[in-house]
Amino acid sequence: MFNIRGMRGLLTSSIGVTCAAALTLPPAVLNVPSAVAAPAERTTTTTLRGSTQSLPLTPRTRERVLGQAPEQGAYSADVRPFSLVGVVWDNPGTALDGRVQVRTRSTATGQWSGWQDVETHNADHGADPGTAEAASGRVHGATAPLWVGDSNGVDVRVRAGERDGDGVDADADDASGPAGGPPVVGRDLLPAGLRLELVDPGDDTPPYDEPADGPRTNTEDDASAAVNADLTDVDTTEIPALSREDTERELSELNDTDALLARPYIGPRPKIVTRRGWGADESLRERGFVYTGKIKAAFVHHTASGNGYKCSQAPSVIRSIYRYHVVSMGWRDIGYNFLVDKCGTIYEGRAGGVAKAVRGAHTLGFNNNSMGIAVIGTYGSHKPSAAAVTAVAKLTAWKLGLFGANPKGKTYLKSGGGNLYPKGKNVRLNVISGHRDGYATECPGAKLYAKLGSARTSSAHLQGR
Repeated sequence: MFNIRGMRGLLTSSIGVTCAAALTLPPAVLNVPSAVAAPAERTTTTTLRGSTQSLPLTPRTRERVLGQAPEQGAYSADVRPFSLVGVVWDNPGTALDGRVQVRTRSTATGQWSGWQDVETHNADHGADPGTAEAASGRVHGATAPLWVGDSNGVDVRVRAGERDGDGVDADADDASGPAGGPPVVGRDLLPAGLRLELVDPGDDTPPYDEPADGPRTNTEDDASAAVNADLTDVDTTEIPALSREDTERELSELNDTDALLARPYIGPRPKIVTRRGWGADESLRERGFVYTGKIKAAFVHHTASGNGYKCSQAPSVIRSIYRYHVVSMGWRDIGYNFLVDKCGTIYEGRAGGVAKAVRGAHTLGFNNNSMGIAVIGTYGSHKPSAAAVTAVAKLTAWKLGLFGANPKGKTYLKSGGGNLYPKGKNVRLNVISGHRDGYATECPGAKLYAKLGSARTSSAHLQGR
């Protein structure tokens, strides 16, 4: 049913700044445990709200062969259950030039998985240089996260200078890194402070319920929900879809003037699962919200977290990525503005209001005046589902329509600095772009990138163009 609750000024209130408040190893090396310290608990949390364990990586016990890169690793058959892994290191300005592989033991079967590659190049995401989020002093270098499912044992190996599955050349001598990107430390070196992060997403029960160890304040939960109060009930777990007619009527209420006359094209609002719906622990993120001026473009991403999840597990995957971004990597919130699972369900990402211009940390150099949409999975050689591509079209038709943007059009964004465009350069981009259009990266994967033309056409059609 159409739900509109005093939407006047919704868009204009979003303008501003922070609001108040296998190169395969020899068989003898594959299963060599590393001597590691006991897993360190990075945060103290209840099982309900999830947790993060941190294991330092140490040199593997192996005979060094002339010309081979050094290797670090960690092994433990005695860790608390986790479902997502990633490797982090001290300096976010240093790139890991090498290969990261992990295998895990299933809690259900007790069997070890085969070795899986972890995407090492993740610096193409993040807050723009010079912003408060980037300069907080809490940010770490990190790989992409990998969803492994319920596990209670882990073995990881990190080798410098190999090919890691996304184009890193094992024999490259250039350690300077791409122009404008983070420098690498050399083919025979690894970044300092390497550690393995094991993330437990917690139970599916929303964390705003009373935890087992006693009451807590719901201030941040309420604040996160309140920014969507003009769209739906504050305590809802999803923002319902609207018909085209009701969406147009809603748009006409966004400002004191008749917004529909100025923005005649908008797609029907799709259903969006709220942060409350996927169980965000609002106490993890920084207080308040950060907004940009408007939404002129949408960057499409993949999470590079693997495709081995069920759609029913998507909320757990998102909680894990959220915790990894904030607790392990040091970001203020999850980086993406929206996420889409392979069944086409749309989820609210970074807090601040789904209809507002929330500044994310998704496309390094182009987070201003844009939004980031991440399709959960890895789409280099794996085709995205038709449902996911359709969801991207529906979401962009609505959200870009709120700001008068044509999904099939072009726009200009000013670079905040990156490895493709220097800071300050005005860059002409598709209104619906892939991550690689703003930064030299494989994201959103070749197979998903190939579907963006179809998404643009469908999105424009939904807007009535």
